[in-house]
Amino acid sequence: MAASEVQQTVEAVWRIESPKLIARLARIVRDVGRAEELAQDAMVAALEQWPDSGVPQNPGAWLMATAKHRAIDAVRRDKRLEQKQAELGRLQESSQDDAIASLDESLDHEIGDDLLRLVFTACHPVLSSEARVALTLRLLGGLTTAEIARAFLVPEPTIAQRIVRAKRTLQEENVPFETPRGAELSERLASVLSVIYLIFNEGYTATAGDDWMRPALCDDALRLGRMVAELAPLEPEVHGLAALLEIQASRARARVGPDGEPILLLEQNRSLWDRLLIRRGLTALDRAEQLRADRGPYTLQAAIAACHARAGDADATDWGLIASLYAELALTNPSPIVELNRAVAISMADGPQAGLDLVDRLLSEPALAGYHLFPSVRGDLLFKLGRKREAREEFERAAGMTKNERERTLLLGRAQECGRGDWDCPDTAIGGSWI
Repeated sequence: MAASEVQQTVEAVWRIESPKLIARLARIVRDVGRAEELAQDAMVAALEQWPDSGVPQNPGAWLMATAKHRAIDAVRRDKRLEQKQAELGRLQESSQDDAIASLDESLDHEIGDDLLRLVFTACHPVLSSEARVALTLRLLGGLTTAEIARAFLVPEPTIAQRIVRAKRTLQEENVPFETPRGAELSERLASVLSVIYLIFNEGYTATAGDDWMRPALCDDALRLGRMVAELAPLEPEVHGLAALLEIQASRARARVGPDGEPILLLEQNRSLWDRLLIRRGLTALDRAEQLRADRGPYTLQAAIAACHARAGDADATDWGLIASLYAELALTNPSPIVELNRAVAISMADGPQAGLDLVDRLLSEPALAGYHLFPSVRGDLLFKLGRKREAREEFERAAGMTKNERERTLLLGRAQECGRGDWDCPDTAIGGSWI
């Protein structure tokens, strides 16, 4: 096999297997940064050896065994050798070949536990939100620093510094490599879900740049959401988030036109919606609701998304139900953005004046002062009421606030159209960006 083919194979295997590698190694060496280095050493070994020896039948197991033996050597050199003797003895019982043979089945449960520990470590609240996102994409998404930087339109050195500081913070704060228990579990799980949610949001509607969507980030978030759902099957909000991501992702092909322009919800060709993802999402939603009668915020947002997914066409949408779900969400997770979305749903159910009355109650909310979708929604309602001059001012204000070029073009176009044609309903999105 040519060296270039081997490199492509190694990169593909790395993207799939690196979370397992790092998780297993972190349990051995108790240091996430060191675990990642050891995993990368195994990848380098594959690049050196596989062109001559060929790609092994189970490349993931080969990498795991190679990395584990390097971890054993690292532990042997550690100053705390005496405390590690028992662990070393257990790890050295099998040869590399034996380890490869046993990895397929006997370690599945153990690796699952290790992955869950890695998830909770990468998303630890001691880290900033930006650091959690970067570290999670690096350790669990298998992305390179350059890929993360491109996805978030941030300079590569900035992402590199975030990752380095995150690893250092975890080490300095002596964050244990373990799954939290009891009351701490809920708090830490909320952090994990929040990180996945943020990653998907950025992919679904990019906050800046020239593209409306960044599908690769949506895919990474979907994969992480599915992983956590498998690792924590009894947690309802895990399934609620998975349902939300699946249903939202089902619209991806219909949300962008041939030239990359945004296509809003009621204008979308629903035959392009991915029915498989919708079925997966509805199944996950059923699971979440079975596990817990009182629905959490992710489950409620998934239920809202499901209203659109179940509607055969735009006219069949049950806006009254959506408004009631937003009212329930406002009780569970009160925020001005939830209220803004509820106002739009009410406008669709009861008319634009009813929606505008609710929106205007939010005019003094500090949290919405820099939120570009607030004037966008208000402009839509004003337009529908025939107050087109005011609507134009709101659309122009919204366009001046967004950092996404596609969105700015859309909003400026709507401002110019205030004297002619209709302004359709905005797309339903995650995190309250649109209803």
